[in-house]
Amino acid sequence: MKYLLALALLVPLGTRADGDDRIRLGGPELVSGIPGKEPLTNAEIEKWLDDPANHEELSVRLPMGLALGEKMIKGLDANPLTRAKVELGRQLYFDTRLSSDNTISCASCHHPDEGYARQTRFGIGVDGQEGGRNSPASYNRILSDLQFWDGRAGSLEEQAVGPIANPIEMGNTHEVAVKTLKGIPGYAMQFEAVFGDEGVTIENVGKAIAAFERVVVTNPSPYDYNEVLRKFSVFEPEDLMDLKEDDPETYAEYEAAQAGAAKFPMNDSAKRGRELFFGKAKCSACHVGPNLADEKYHNLGVGVTGDNVDVGRYAVTKQEKDWGAFKTPTIRNVALTAPYMHDGSMQTLEEVVEHYDKGGVPNKALSETMVKLNLTKQEKADLVAFMKACTGPFPKVETARLPK
Repeated sequence: MKYLLALALLVPLGTRADGDDRIRLGGPELVSGIPGKEPLTNAEIEKWLDDPANHEELSVRLPMGLALGEKMIKGLDANPLTRAKVELGRQLYFDTRLSSDNTISCASCHHPDEGYARQTRFGIGVDGQEGGRNSPASYNRILSDLQFWDGRAGSLEEQAVGPIANPIEMGNTHEVAVKTLKGIPGYAMQFEAVFGDEGVTIENVGKAIAAFERVVVTNPSPYDYNEVLRKFSVFEPEDLMDLKEDDPETYAEYEAAQAGAAKFPMNDSAKRGRELFFGKAKCSACHVGPNLADEKYHNLGVGVTGDNVDVGRYAVTKQEKDWGAFKTPTIRNVALTAPYMHDGSMQTLEEVVEHYDKGGVPNKALSETMVKLNLTKQEKADLVAFMKACTGPFPKVETARLPK
């Protein structure tokens, strides 16, 4: 009876891919650039564009862990993916010629070497100008619609072109950026091939960059491998032996789960931290779902004192409940994206945990989820260990091969 009950409770693992011809994001296939070595020549671009396969609409699946959110994928209906569009977006993402002085690209504030964020308190644009907010991470955007800390951009496409015309970011105008791209033959031919007669427009620049950003996702972390193995915890040891005989396919998944958890282990501290994260520490009140982020806005009592308080989401909605509220960032790969919070005021995850433990800073719109936690020193360390265990590798991205 216990065996049958355990079998009934076993959540489908979603790891089987037999007959699944969708492209699994997280690998280098879509982000490794047009084959060849620097510099990227027009002849190579023409050859690439001549291949019909590069213009076929792609169907994608997400890596283990994130895969549970495939029904939450955003933006592909309005802006389908093709290899050619993603490759064009990759080039634009790393190209400083979109800025007024040829010094700043998207990657300047969201660089793969720094977790697709930047390890500075604020974003830094043309002429060394500082913004007023920390650079948010630009990965796993395929599961997100509204963008920026305050959600003022209605789509990833809109967000992608915003910094181009921001005077303290790229300091350019959309008109000049479009003119620049039209004057680069390698870009002109790609825009025509991808977007037809529309060619180079600022809207199409946004579509291409958004297509690239959507395929930059986190691969499975130790947390994900541990979660797969946890699904078998409903079985008693003798039940697993029965499973081996009665359902060899599921038993093979169990063995694969064991191997994965052994290769990408969570230590005991991280495992305790997991229980705290989803329990006593109440982190999952906001950091929930496959991307460990609720896509909502919360006032955490950060930066709410002094003059010139950043009112966050309130500036967009004008609703009092949104005063000082900012979008929940993902916990996935958060260990790579210091400093933390919308104002970059916390240098370490330990500081972040301390802030939550004290219940934030009281203010008129403090989220009701912010309460004193009274964690022990060990519990705080365990929470940090768990967040670090949510780190998975990024796909290897080509950053240098751009049109001449």
